[in-house]
Amino acid sequence: MVAPPQAKPKPPHMPRLPVPPLRNTLDKYLASLEPLLLESEERGGMSYQSGLSLRKKWVDEFEVGIGKVLQDRLVALDRASPNNWLDDNFWIKKAYLEWRAPLLVNSNWWLAFEDDTMPATALKGETNNNYAGTTFWQLRRAAWLIWRTLEFKDKLDRQELYPDTTMTGLWIRDSTSKMFNIARIPEPFCDTLSTPPETATREARSILVMLHDWCYAVPVYYPPTTPDSRPVVMTPKQIEARLLSLVLDVEDRLARGEKAVPVGILSGDDRDKWASNLDYLLALHPSNRKSHQAMLNSIMALSLDHSTFSITPPHASRPLPPHMVHHRGEAQSALDSHLHMARGNELNISNRFYDKPCTLIVDPSTRAGASGEHSPCDALVPSIVAEYSIVHSVELSEFTDEKAIHPQGVDASEPPWERLNWVADEHIQKECTAARERALKIVKDSDDSVLWFDDYGTDWIKTIGNFSPDAYVQMVLQLAWYKTRGEFTATYETVLTRMFKKGRTETLRTLTRDARDWVLSMVTPGVSNRARLEALRRAIQTHTRLTREAATGQGIDRHLLGLQLLLRPANGESAALFEDELFERSSEWKLSTSGLSAGYFFKGTGFGTLYEDGYGINYLAAPNMIKFGIESKFSNVNTSTEKFKKVVVESLMEMKLLCLEIEDAEPRSAIGHL
Repeated sequence: MVAPPQAKPKPPHMPRLPVPPLRNTLDKYLASLEPLLLESEERGGMSYQSGLSLRKKWVDEFEVGIGKVLQDRLVALDRASPNNWLDDNFWIKKAYLEWRAPLLVNSNWWLAFEDDTMPATALKGETNNNYAGTTFWQLRRAAWLIWRTLEFKDKLDRQELYPDTTMTGLWIRDSTSKMFNIARIPEPFCDTLSTPPETATREARSILVMLHDWCYAVPVYYPPTTPDSRPVVMTPKQIEARLLSLVLDVEDRLARGEKAVPVGILSGDDRDKWASNLDYLLALHPSNRKSHQAMLNSIMALSLDHSTFSITPPHASRPLPPHMVHHRGEAQSALDSHLHMARGNELNISNRFYDKPCTLIVDPSTRAGASGEHSPCDALVPSIVAEYSIVHSVELSEFTDEKAIHPQGVDASEPPWERLNWVADEHIQKECTAARERALKIVKDSDDSVLWFDDYGTDWIKTIGNFSPDAYVQMVLQLAWYKTRGEFTATYETVLTRMFKKGRTETLRTLTRDARDWVLSMVTPGVSNRARLEALRRAIQTHTRLTREAATGQGIDRHLLGLQLLLRPANGESAALFEDELFERSSEWKLSTSGLSAGYFFKGTGFGTLYEDGYGINYLAAPNMIKFGIESKFSNVNTSTEKFKKVVVESLMEMKLLCLEIEDAEPRSAIGHL
């Protein structure tokens, strides 16, 4: 007797993001103000008790007055929302699409990949092709990375990776779906996102490739054989052949003296400026609309840079100091130039379409990276895809002649690429020149560097320090900020709310009263190391608790945002709570931070600081190493990425010595690890 087929497991239920109780949020908000009130008193402002009493008064009035009305509105909005009150109504607009600043550095994230070992060993002595400034191994690695990315995408679609029978699978599948076949569209005052194509059109089966600022659509899937069938992805060898064919076309165009309309640089401009220029272009010629639509619908982008950017370290003739040398002997300047290649530099800033959520970048030396527009999904998502793409080195067996043969039954008659031409006039040419000048100013002012700290990592923090690694790193940054500035600042840490349906992020306010007390104990002479360690424990316990609250939908910043946005000033509604200068100052994130992953396959990561006198810091905490990507502005006298890096190292070593000095003095109570 044949057993009946087993029923497919049902996807787990993902709960809705809750609307936290109003009083809970208000009490947590008051607690978050305590370190700022203490700072104000320390610097001659209102006394701590007077300041706290005033805010308690405003909070109590808010709770029984307009706050109750706003909470009721938010609960009603949640009931009417298909997924959750935040993502369906507010988040993407307020956090991203309403921002008018250029995406370059300010909003887009960037990743620098580890090098592929194959190019260094497989073609010793073989001459590169040097067509249009590209190289053989540049194209090969680009084809391999594209194919691996598409393999990840297809395995997700077939549920061979992260099936939707798990909460993680549901989250990754939903999040990665927003990476592909989509782009941001500039609009006056508030941008929009394109709608992914519903069918496997040629555009939807192509990637956008940019070289020498020209745009091409390159199909990487065969057309589906039936309306219900899935398109078949091409082999790495076939993708490589298409890239080479495209490169030869660019070589021919260069030989004829043609120059591209650098539309990419326009996408890196102020959003209202880009919206105006795009409208002008779309009205100028029909081909511009066709090209833009193809770029929006493309799976993802690939930027083939035709030059390798390098940084000459200061005093290059002198030996590099120890902190400027990578533990494998790689100079700091090489690491940073790789990071800047992914971020954007003066040689490649026009060879990008900044509106795409994922752009792979490969330069002639085979250095690779990625960058992306932030609004559709958070940076952790493309980093997961990127890790899959680079975990395996290029496999030569995938580039043999037989791999160039088309499989039976597919339609192989489509051209290997299509030019996405842009028609411009004198006005647009001037706009491109002006946009490039503004973009150059942005990248030249970006003080962006990576720090590889390899004295210890998460293993030591957990086993010897007995601390949560993330909370520990956050305390490092608090100490480093205070040492370099002599004051405290509101600090943002990203916490994922991935356990909820359509969950994105919540803010963790790292600057707490306990964190402040610990930092002050470290810089105050005469405080015993035992007292310092106990203060560190309290600070980490508090941070760990706040992390759990944020991850489980009980944070405060998204809730306060929702309440504030439901206020109706036109109807005479107001709230002293929201008009308080401290309310605004408590969310001035001059220290904006985010942990990503262990980062085994990344040399560095980055995102721009939110404030001109602040830092944007992304970190990768691995068992034996912590990598920090730090961005600030050269033009600001209060910041220096190089100085901050040195103080981070100093703080990490101080904290290690603090733990070791009294390691055997008394048993330490366990602190929950995240």
